[in-house]
Amino acid sequence: MNITPNIFRAIRHYAGKVQTMRDEVRTERLLNSLPASVRKDIGWPDNYAIRRSRRG
Repeated sequence: MNITPNIFRAIRHYAGKVQTMRDEVRTERLLNSLPASVRKDIGWPDNYAIRRSRRG
């Protein structure tokens, strides 16, 4: 039984989650930097907060 592939799979999975979190933070910063009128037009952050609460 070779454990090495399982370790690499776990590391890839963890790295993917970290990258996803970094992308989400970057996107939030970008959206928060937009003018208030544009954020209101796209429903930021109201619609986002509702979606996040549904995801758990």
